[in-house]
Order: sequence, then C-alpha cells, then structure tokens
Amino acid sequence: MKATVFHKHGGLEVLSYEDVPDPIPSATEVLVKVKACSINHLDIWIRNGMPGVGPFPHILGADIAGEVAGFGVAVKGLTQGQNVLLAPATSCGKCQACLSGEDNACASYNIHGNRSQGGYAEYIVVPDVNVLPFPQNLSTEEAASVPLVFLTAWHMLITRAVLKPGEDVLVLGAGSGVGIAAIQIAKLWGARVIATAGSAEKLEKARALGADEVIDHSKQDIVEEVKKLTAKRGVDIVFEHVGPATWEKSILSLARKGRLVTCGATTGPKVEFDLRYVFSRHLSILGSYMGTKGELIEALKYIAIGKLKPVVDKVFPLKEAAAGQKRIEDRVQFGKVVLVP
Repeated sequence: MKATVFHKHGGLEVLSYEDVPDPIPSATEVLVKVKACSINHLDIWIRNGMPGVGPFPHILGADIAGEVAGFGVAVKGLTQGQNVLLAPATSCGKCQACLSGEDNACASYNIHGNRSQGGYAEYIVVPDVNVLPFPQNLSTEEAASVPLVFLTAWHMLITRAVLKPGEDVLVLGAGSGVGIAAIQIAKLWGARVIATAGSAEKLEKARALGADEVIDHSKQDIVEEVKKLTAKRGVDIVFEHVGPATWEKSILSLARKGRLVTCGATTGPKVEFDLRYVFSRHLSILGSYMGTKGELIEALKYIAIGKLKPVVDKVFPLKEAAAGQKRIEDRVQFGKVVLVP
C-alpha cells in the first residue's frame, strides 16, 4: 500500500510518500480502508521529535474514516465495505481504569500514529472495539474531522471543567480543531462563549459557529477585553491549549473560583505565572488528555442530529501531507485539514 511515512524526526522534509507492507489484522482486529484522515497538531509534535514514537518508518494520523476491508475470525457485527469511523486511541481493556470506563487513564493508552502506525496510509488495522458507526449526515472528510477534537473538547468542558448553563467560557484559538469543537459544545450546554483568533475572517467564522463575543488577539489584549465583556468579573472557564503564549493571560482572565482546563501546548511546554493569584482567587488548573470511548459515542449522538458540526478547512491528497501540515504550522487554517489517499 501507499503511505506517507518518516524514517527519522525532523521538519516537513522528512515526510515521504512510499510503498509499505499491507497491515494484516489479528483475530480481534479490523482492516480499514482509509478514505480520509485529518491532521492534528499532535502529528507535528511527533514528527518533530516527541519521545516514545515508533516503529520506524512511522505513519502518523489518529483521525480516520473509511470502510471495512477485512477482519479477524473473532470479530462480529461488521460487514465488508461498511463505512466506519475510528475511535482515535487504544487501551489495554483490562486494567482498573479501562474497566471503570476511563480508558484514557490507562497506562497503555495510545493514540493512533503515536506508538503505533496511523492513518496517513491506504489501510490501517485497529482493534474491533475502536470501530464506530459512521454518521450518515457527514461526508467522509467531515467524519474524519470529528473524533480527536470533539472527544478532547467534550472531555475538557463537560467532564473535567463540569460546565454549567449560563457560565462564561473563553475559548482560545477559535480556528483550531479543538477550538471549533469547544465553541459548539459550550453553546450546546448553554454557556456564553468568548472566542479568540488572530484575524477578522476567523473571528467572523467563530461567530457563525455560535461564539457570542470575539477577541482579535493580534490587536487586542485578551485580559482587558475579557474584563470589559464580563463587567470586570472574568470568565468561569478558560479553554486552554496554546501554552506559554497565552498562559498568563488565561490565568488573569478567570473569575474567582474559575477553572482553567488545558489539553496541549502548541507554543511550548513551559509556562510561568504568579502562584499567589491561583490560591488567593481559589482557581483550579485542570489537565485533560483525550477522553473515553463512551464520551465520543455521546458526542457522536449530537453530531448525528446536526447539533455539533465538524468544519473542514482544506483537503489534500495523501502524498501532499507535508503541505497539509505546513498549513497548520502557519496557523492559517480554520477547521480541520484532511488527507485523502
């Protein structure tokens, strides 16, 4: 089969479109013909040198939609050619976390394309428990834009931050995949959403998704604007995934007893802030990593009835994966960049 791989860590130049062996499913695995795979910032971190990646040559890609091309003898309930969506990570299925329905807390939790081969390929093999029904109201490219970002945003807002109707939520990076999902989920839950982006075009699109107020972080100070929009109170929740470029402003934007929930660090892993501000204002800092399969299934119910909608920014052929990743590195996208074999 054809796949975009890399043989060593590095820049965009290490990505190579090559022939690689076809994957073969075990007794409990499913062979999926990839019809679309969206790009996540995680792919860029892995390519750049995130530790624990393997094996080489390595295939990236966690967000996959496709059709069943084969399956092992122990797999039941699937048919050849059936359109499917894949849960973006695996776990052991046997530990206390997994058996408690908290598979994203499993010590063996692995996102496709990290410690296993991913979806930048014509085919992928996954455990049968990762195969989910395909939302019939979506195109293949839209379906591939759902799993990781909607699961992540759902877990952050609903499970970790325990969002309540009527609360104010600041969503940073409205043009990102998780930002787009967060705006919609927060609105679905009855929140007032303030979204940030770096251009008028992105802010207009954020409003179209449901953002009540917007801040152009390239021209406006986030903290000052939040104070104006909340009568100096601050927001109840900050949806953070940027890191040091926004961290201090995120902390200062919170109301008393506010919650900052974070899932990433696109501008770097190390942050600084005044700890006294955190304890004196009773603030909570919540880490969040992906989510459970059950949460994804719950989010898909709202996807299926059109209450939540993925946004596709641009589609590239699989062999042009480097161009797709560059679009994300350049921060010009609004929504998901998708690869099609």
